[in-house]
Amino acid sequence: MFDVELRHLTTLAAVADEGSFGRAAALLGYTQSTVSQQIAALEKAVGGAVFDRPGGPKPVRITPLGAVVLAHGRDLLARAEAMATAVDRFKAGDGRVDIGTFQSVSNALLPSVVRRLRDEHPGCDIRLFEEETDRPQVQDLDLMFFDGRVDGDVEHRKLLDDPYLLVARTGTFPEGPVRTAQLDGVPMVAHPAICDQARMEQALARRGVRPQVVCRTAGNETVLSMVRAGLGSAILPQLAVGGADIASDASLRVHELEPALPPREIFLLWQRGRTHSPLAARAIEIAGEVAGRIGGRS
Repeated sequence: MFDVELRHLTTLAAVADEGSFGRAAALLGYTQSTVSQQIAALEKAVGGAVFDRPGGPKPVRITPLGAVVLAHGRDLLARAEAMATAVDRFKAGDGRVDIGTFQSVSNALLPSVVRRLRDEHPGCDIRLFEEETDRPQVQDLDLMFFDGRVDGDVEHRKLLDDPYLLVARTGTFPEGPVRTAQLDGVPMVAHPAICDQARMEQALARRGVRPQVVCRTAGNETVLSMVRAGLGSAILPQLAVGGADIASDASLRVHELEPALPPREIFLLWQRGRTHSPLAARAIEIAGEVAGRIGGRS
């Protein structure tokens, strides 16, 4: 392996371009003896002369060996410059961040996070991966939004409590809060029994309340479409309700539940011990600020 340093290649290119050691020294801000020392070190590393030195006012001439070293050296210098630029951009927050998410966060919280990240770092690369799962896999992601606590090799930051609300066709229940006992045996459209949905249904069962689930679907819009169609009512987290603009839909009513069910908890997860990029660290900060505003409106 040649013991060639980038500074030696920079000096080689300068001498070849300028035609003399003196002009190369002036270009690089070196003394002429420093240029000579660096070329000598390069020649020792590659095992031969890289310049013919005719002496006097005549320009130095690159040797065949020097031409080979210069051709590859320019490529290495370009790659080193590109790496330095990429590192500078990374440190400035213009790197890439991979974020796992799920639909109600994607609709109600994440747009504000993405907008602010892109406003602050127009050159950043944001990749989003949406999945409804009760087994979050954070290994290949920088960050992941999830609606529950996770054990194992995972760190987390709690963002907010997401209260549950009842969505029903207008006239199904009187205006105002609905007691959870009134939901025993009533038709209900629900999400699949994974993630916090299962915990919410268990909380109802502990109160002796067992709605008749007539449809399970992962899509928030499908749930609401079935409620509009009269198939049943739905208990949904506030993020899902707020992201659907139900207030403008005269066919639906949103009711608080009494007593309230335990809220869904929204967390931001990442692999334990991971060193965050500046962009990922900023995403965590912004997510906390956005979640704080949303939680304050609850």
